[in-house]
Amino acid sequence: MALLVPVQPIPNQTFQIVLAGQNCQINLYQTPGPLFMDLFVNDAPVKLGTICQNLNRIVRYLYLGFDGDFIFNDTQGTQNPFYSGLGSRFQLIYQSATEAGDT
Repeated sequence: MALLVPVQPIPNQTFQIVLAGQNCQINLYQTPGPLFMDLFVNDAPVKLGTICQNLNRIVRYLYLGFDGDFIFNDTQGTQNPFYSGLGSRFQLIYQSATEAGDT
């Protein structure tokens, strides 16, 4: 089942969350242009410096060893996420491997 990941409308944030039994650390950081995301599992990097775009998968590749994927969803249109709308307009959604189409 897809899960809404709680994020805050601040330009740089780091938080931990357990997803599918994986101890995840997520870093979100706004540049003068796009928003970027880092993903660590058990302190090991999975994806670093990944640009965040509307409905575009973050992890993408099974060989990285992450169970599932993330997308940002613009609830008001098709814009790419920007920090001031995080948690409201721009939702970070975790999808299981089945939901992400990785099975």
